[in-house]
Amino acid sequence: MGDKQHLTRWLLDTRSLWPGDKIADSVCAPEALRLIGRQEREACIRKYHIADAKMSLASALLKRLFVSKTLDIAWKDVKFGRKRDPKHGKPCALLPDGTPAPIEFNVSHQAGLVALVGCRTNEVELGVDIVCVNERNDYRLIDQEGFDGWVDVYSEIFSPEESHDMKYNTDPFRLLDGTIVTQEDLGRGDRCCRKNQQLVATLPTGERRTLTSDLLIDAKLRRFYTFWCYKEAYIKLDGEALLAKWIAELEFRNVRAPVEGTVARCSTLGSWGERVGDAEVWFKQRRLEDVKIEIQAFEEDFMVGVAAKPARILPDILTAFEGLNLEADVMEYARSA
Repeated sequence: MGDKQHLTRWLLDTRSLWPGDKIADSVCAPEALRLIGRQEREACIRKYHIADAKMSLASALLKRLFVSKTLDIAWKDVKFGRKRDPKHGKPCALLPDGTPAPIEFNVSHQAGLVALVGCRTNEVELGVDIVCVNERNDYRLIDQEGFDGWVDVYSEIFSPEESHDMKYNTDPFRLLDGTIVTQEDLGRGDRCCRKNQQLVATLPTGERRTLTSDLLIDAKLRRFYTFWCYKEAYIKLDGEALLAKWIAELEFRNVRAPVEGTVARCSTLGSWGERVGDAEVWFKQRRLEDVKIEIQAFEEDFMVGVAAKPARILPDILTAFEGLNLEADVMEYARSA
């Protein structure tokens, strides 16, 4: 077996960058906008919400940083294309002759965070995805239809087995006093899919605790987003759109949501939480042994998932992300490259 391939894993937090209502009007943004391509710059400026514009700009900067450093070429000479299909294929870097460069990378952004994974060889395929559990108003539909009805909305994306798993299984979760409740403690209460219900958990000590089902639904929703993160990371690895025809035949088993980290408070940065890498990837009822997937929690609501293959040449840890500083790590390099 050869040496393990080195992976570049970067995370850039845009939430406090480029303040203002529009990216084009932000005092700090013009220099960064000049460092990306014309089409990307126009796409950023067209974004209605500045949060989306900031993530788009950061994604473009990280891609150029990775390609320039990896290929050892000037920032201005970085060019992009697409693999296989020129319109819908997976983004790639181009050599001067227009052919794909022998490197691999993938980018994801969500709720202010931007992640890039990359490798110096095209022997590896990579996909990355970020999810934020509490970004959307999911509970509006959950309140109306129940958690099971909400999961059914995504029946074209998840297999029947995955949907059943998400509806009726749960990871351990914490009560307000810190007590951990497991699925076994709940008995048949684990089937609950409605909020505002009273459940009883029997702890290993024999103590019976009454709790609101809201805590159970929160845990199930976090687990749903773990499935979602895995699935989208794999699809991005493959280069297909999320609604690829085979998506429901791609299954994830032995899924467990990573325990959250801590939220950012005042001047204290948020922390990484648990890293989980023992989920299984199945396609058309066959386990894919050459794929490695991993997910890690960040702060209280984020999770970052990475899918990569072939597993035999990958490092033991996929999600060892390095937090980048915009000025020190990106802008200074771009000015000198």
